Amino acid sequence: MSSDKKADFSNVQGKVTSTEQIRPQADFGNVQGSVRSTEEITGGAPSEQMYTVIKGDTLSHIAQHFYGKAGRWRRIFDANRDQLDDPDRIQPGQVLRIPADDDLHD
Repeated sequence: MSSDKKADFSNVQGKVTSTEQIRPQADFGNVQGSVRSTEEITGGAPSEQMYTVIKGDTLSHIAQHFYGKAGRWRRIFDANRDQLDDPDRIQPGQVLRIPADDDLHD
């Protein structure tokens, strides 16, 4: 004759505590953003842009991108004579001045 008595767990309570330090979370509720430009608003195209050369770039490629004509590479070369001696030797990381596209007849 065995007893069919089962364990009674109805009054068991559990609690988990941590030894990790409780840190308050940052409140970003009042964050606001705005964007301003230091460029003078002239109503026209900017007089000059800057471009950082990436691996594989050529002056012709850059001219095609900015002017729509690869043949206008000399305009970029002339604007950067202070750092370029040879139009075929531009280096990744160089920051080139890109003159405004004033003359579309080149």
